[in-house]
Amino acid sequence: MTETCTNDMCEIHHTHPGLVRDACLHELDDDTSLRLAELFKVLGDRTRIKLLSLLVAEDELCVCDIADALHMQQSAISHQLRVLRNARLVKFRKDGKEAFYSLDDDHVIKLMEQGLEHILHG
Repeated sequence: MTETCTNDMCEIHHTHPGLVRDACLHELDDDTSLRLAELFKVLGDRTRIKLLSLLVAEDELCVCDIADALHMQQSAISHQLRVLRNARLVKFRKDGKEAFYSLDDDHVIKLMEQGLEHILHG
C-alpha cells in the first residue's frame, strides 16, 4: 500500500507494525531522554557555544582569557562555565589564583564537530 504525505501529515491512517517494532527497540528510556534533552538545553545558548568553540581551539584557557576573547565580564563567563561544568562539558583546575578550563573529554569535540557539520552541509 502506498502512503502519501502532504502538509506534514499522512492522508490515510496506515501503520507499519514491523517498522514500529524495530524503531521501538531503539527508543530511549525516560531518564536517558531527559538527560539528553538537558544536555541539548545547555548547548542551546550562543554564549556557551562560543565558549566551547574557544576551548576546542585551545586546550585550556583561564577565565580572564575567555572573558577577553568573548568581550564579556568575568562574572558572566564564570556563570556560563558553571553551567557547562555541571553538564560535564568542561572541567577546571586552579593554578594559584587563576582558574583554567578545558573540555571535559573528546565527546564534547565530537558534539561540536557533528553540530557544525550538520548546519554547514547543503
